Amino acid sequence: MNKTNGSLLRRVLRLVRPYRFFIAASLLGAAISVAAQLLVPILCGDAIDAMIGMGRVDFALVARACLAIAVSTAITAVAQWVLAACNNRIAFRVSQDLRTAAMEKLQRLPLSYLDSHPSGDLVSRIIADVDTFSDGLLMGFTQFFSGVLTIAGTLILMAVIHLGVTAVVVVLTPLSLFAAGFITRRTYRYFKTQSVIRGEQTALVEEMIQGQRVVQAFGYEEKSQKAFDEVNERLKTASIQAVFFSSLTNPVTRFVNSVVYAAVGLTGALLAMGGGISVGQLSVFLSYANQYAKPFNEISGVVTELQNAMACIQRIFDLLDEPDQIPDAPDAIKLVSDGQVAIRDVAFSYTPDRPLLQNLSLDVRPGQRIAIVGPTGCGKTTLINLLMRFYDVDSGSISVAGHDIRTVTRASLRRNYGMVLQDTWLRAGTIRENIAYGRPEASDEEIVAAAKAAHAHSFIRRLPQGYDTVIAEDGGSLSQGQKQLLSIARVMLCLPPMLILDEATSSIDTRTEVKIQAAFAKMMEGRTSFIVAHRLSTIREADVILVMRDGKIIEQGNHQSLLAQKGFYATLYYSQFDTGAN
Repeated sequence: MNKTNGSLLRRVLRLVRPYRFFIAASLLGAAISVAAQLLVPILCGDAIDAMIGMGRVDFALVARACLAIAVSTAITAVAQWVLAACNNRIAFRVSQDLRTAAMEKLQRLPLSYLDSHPSGDLVSRIIADVDTFSDGLLMGFTQFFSGVLTIAGTLILMAVIHLGVTAVVVVLTPLSLFAAGFITRRTYRYFKTQSVIRGEQTALVEEMIQGQRVVQAFGYEEKSQKAFDEVNERLKTASIQAVFFSSLTNPVTRFVNSVVYAAVGLTGALLAMGGGISVGQLSVFLSYANQYAKPFNEISGVVTELQNAMACIQRIFDLLDEPDQIPDAPDAIKLVSDGQVAIRDVAFSYTPDRPLLQNLSLDVRPGQRIAIVGPTGCGKTTLINLLMRFYDVDSGSISVAGHDIRTVTRASLRRNYGMVLQDTWLRAGTIRENIAYGRPEASDEEIVAAAKAAHAHSFIRRLPQGYDTVIAEDGGSLSQGQKQLLSIARVMLCLPPMLILDEATSSIDTRTEVKIQAAFAKMMEGRTSFIVAHRLSTIREADVILVMRDGKIIEQGNHQSLLAQKGFYATLYYSQFDTGAN
């Protein structure tokens, strides 16, 4: 076993350590079960020796042997039930622990990791890989311990009866071990490849399902099918290789074990003919030879499954070993914002080789409405991510109410913001639950008032169960505009001291947008607001308009002053209205 596999095995053992009691009970059950099973051939041999000829049958001994066999069989059944119950408890509790740890890890991972890894792959790790590991762990506990005990017990009992026949078994055993080891050493990499490709396939399928409308709208079906076929073909190849090599183990070990059985039968028969052992003892040897061979078949299968399980648990450990997002400072305070924001010489990039924001500075007074405009990719949404501390700045600082946001808790920082984005955040549940997502304790009256303020009340009333209508993930059959109104109602309910509106009315009709803009104007009174917009007509009343380009603020002022400058903002503005620049 190499160093990596040894470290992996130690981590797996740490997973099962909390269930030492069940492990001990499982081992005890396995020992009792094996002992009872190994006793049966001896009892059968005694019964056979009690029937050595016509009229020479010791019926009392045969009867006692039969009764003992029945008792041993009953003990075996009870012990195996205890063994199975304990092993199931261990396997499924370890699975629960792994999934809990993985979900807790997801809450601590930085957004940079989640943004760079397909969600389908993460789902595959938490669901499919944990299931596969659980199956391998269950098979290991169920069959591995029993198999090892059976082999050891069989060898000891055979040695007690006759060392010569036992020596034949011991000499031939390494053939089975060598064959199984030779094959299983080559299966791990195939199972690991299979697990990785399966995660890739899950990610692709999830992406295609979530984006089915886009796929159909742009006629991407054929390319989507080709992409799936390509991944599926690679998965098929990896799966065939893994299954082929793993399936070789059982027939090869069965062949070797059949050779062992034949050698024991031949050697024992010759000894019996010479009077070295009795016929009953020969039957005991043949039974033990069969029982001795069976665990090797089971253990070889277990080793194959464990190779698959180890490949899967490695992917889970890779997820658990990812570095957490930078934790809140031990002395981090809970922020109570007055709406003042200061950005000082901020630089940030998603990847080191592609700078985005550079030397960005800004002072925002409480209650100001700050509009952020610029071409796609200039850094508008990135600035929002930094304000919310979804990402940390590479250099410089961002302060709220005089506190560097790295010195306050993330939860308190984010509670001081209300966000409405172009992408709606809705989850499976009722309309009421989605509106109250930020304030679960809100009363029905407050929820309805927020919906009315967002002009969502009228369409909600027309739904089958009104506010109790259950919607699917991401809004289900609701229109994009209705989903956006629900997101606006959610912010109307919370009314935090600072607002972030990123194309918040992009999917709403013009008439409703006028009403929403009026509601926003009322909501923004006394609140610091950051407004990202492409439609420049929606930001004319902003106190300060920041014009961004290539990660820098190139112009700054109100609507009239920026038009008077006849710079980049004026070019953007007039390009949206056929009024000319004169």
